[in-house]
Amino acid sequence: MKKASYRILRLKERRKQKKLEQHNESQLSKAVQEETHIFDTEAKNVEFIKNILKECSDLVVRTFVIDVPKDLKSSVVYLDEMVQKDINHNFIIRPLMKYSDKRESVNDLYDEVYNHLVQAGEVKEIEDMKSALDAILSGDTVVFLDNFRKALVVGTKGWTTRSVCEPHAESVVRGPREGMSETVVCSLSMIRHRLRDPFLRVKYFTKGKRTKTTVALLYIEGVCDEEVVKEAEKRIQDIQIDGILESGYVEEFIVDQMWTPFPLIQNTERPDSVVAHLLEGQFAILVDGSPYALIAPAVFSQFYYSSEDYYERYLIATFLRFIRLLSLFIALLLPSLYIAFVSFHPEMVPSKLLIAMAAGRATVPSSPILEALSMEISVEILREASIRLPSPIGPTIGIVGGLVIGQAAVQAGLISPAFVIVVGLTTISSYANPSYSAAISVRLLRFPMMMFAAAFGLYGIMIAMMLIILHLVQLRSFGVPYMSPFAPLNLKALKDTLIRVPWPWMKKRPEIYKVNDVVRQGGGEK
Repeated sequence: MKKASYRILRLKERRKQKKLEQHNESQLSKAVQEETHIFDTEAKNVEFIKNILKECSDLVVRTFVIDVPKDLKSSVVYLDEMVQKDINHNFIIRPLMKYSDKRESVNDLYDEVYNHLVQAGEVKEIEDMKSALDAILSGDTVVFLDNFRKALVVGTKGWTTRSVCEPHAESVVRGPREGMSETVVCSLSMIRHRLRDPFLRVKYFTKGKRTKTTVALLYIEGVCDEEVVKEAEKRIQDIQIDGILESGYVEEFIVDQMWTPFPLIQNTERPDSVVAHLLEGQFAILVDGSPYALIAPAVFSQFYYSSEDYYERYLIATFLRFIRLLSLFIALLLPSLYIAFVSFHPEMVPSKLLIAMAAGRATVPSSPILEALSMEISVEILREASIRLPSPIGPTIGIVGGLVIGQAAVQAGLISPAFVIVVGLTTISSYANPSYSAAISVRLLRFPMMMFAAAFGLYGIMIAMMLIILHLVQLRSFGVPYMSPFAPLNLKALKDTLIRVPWPWMKKRPEIYKVNDVVRQGGGEK
């Protein structure tokens, strides 16, 4: 009985202690949310920071004394490995510790520290603890002085970042080799290096209740439509989430239509591509922690453009665009056409080809739709596996997949040789799309297209195509019709769609983005 009573007592004490801890945490959280004013003593400020960031081994608090008529305690607070330590050591702590002026009054010390002693480029005053915590968590250093109900935030951000390297998803033969970084400041520097326009505007937002991620909105004032910029700002400000880890979070919050397989906002990791779209009258969004910028408004045709189209001669660019357009139709329609011809319309196939296809299918036990679905799903599995595997053993999947899906399946009589060729052409064509997100859309739509072909033949394919087109023409990206300049038709904007005319002929920006400054070459005309 004594042991049982002792256990019950211990359990009550633990619950009481837990409730007390939860109460203290809630009070601290409430104090932060209510923007508690900075305390009048350095010790209280440091204690408050330590209570919020308790059990944080990387929290550094350096307390020292400034030699004035009366020794004044001061503290420098920052997170280790988030700051440039040489700035803290040589331009904040050392000048303050070496300072000595018996004639200076304590009341004038704060101005002296702000104007002379702290030798850094970015210094600002704060008056609440929430701002102090945000600054520390962002990689800045906070300086607390005794007897002052305000503090200094010194810009000392300096965490380790990835070096600039060539973008992997958007490689080109001719063009810049730089890809953007996961740090907004680094990516912005690459953009400003190429766009030295004083009217380039950058607006910062802090989104994510816990991550406090920096989101930057970029546009050229006087070129980009003001209403579009205001709508973008409103959608970003309306984001309410506890954390943002990549630009994909922001994309899903600000997109016009979520229930569509087509991307309504373009993403790119190339700074030259971002600058090109800004010059067209669009805006860009950078998210801290992601090397991908978001470009909007977006139209369907721009997902089939490559940066290289504007670096090569116009004839080469036009030819490459026709190749990409052809690859789009092959990736979307080829398996469906195979199913329709084999199942419903063999009379439309030339006789010799029909005999060869019939001979290949003589031993195949499944129907064309099951054959197609099994092969396409197998290819998708192989494609996903090749991405997830470590790079040293990634090529193995290609070899194994080629043997299993190709030669072995045909020899076993499970798959017809003709459909192996169809799957190979379809897979290769899907890789010709410069945009990964647009290529995935085609891959998704391929399956319902095959279902319609298996049910109704060519008639089903036409129904499916009409449904896709009807869906495309009703889509909008920040008010811009997704199928512009084809629907509604704008003849002037067709100069840079299926073809690319020479640069001297493109004197005006595309009007589909409702740009304010239409003239791109020359001057005077609006």
